[in-house]
Amino acid sequence: MKKFMNLFEDLNWEEANGYPKGTQRKLLREEKNGRTVLLKLPKGFKLGAHSHLTAEQHFVLEGEYTSDGVVYPTGSYQIFSAGDEHGPFESENGALVLIIWDPI
Repeated sequence: MKKFMNLFEDLNWEEANGYPKGTQRKLLREEKNGRTVLLKLPKGFKLGAHSHLTAEQHFVLEGEYTSDGVVYPTGSYQIFSAGDEHGPFESENGALVLIIWDPI
């Protein structure tokens, strides 16, 4: 059975533990080896460099963030391989980012 969720409605948002205060997440998929979430980055968002055990994809749906001095506006895409250090990340005005973690 396919699960339907409207990405832009105000339902199913929760505090994103492990992220800076004010960051919210909407969990779209949680499986043994992967996860898909929407992250709402608040104004003034700052997150240090880090890495993951799986690949990570970013799709900027609204707003923009900056990473390593490069601005990623609405419509931007990035992919990081497992173990790649990425960041730091900052968002002056906030952003909505679709993030997918999967082994590739």
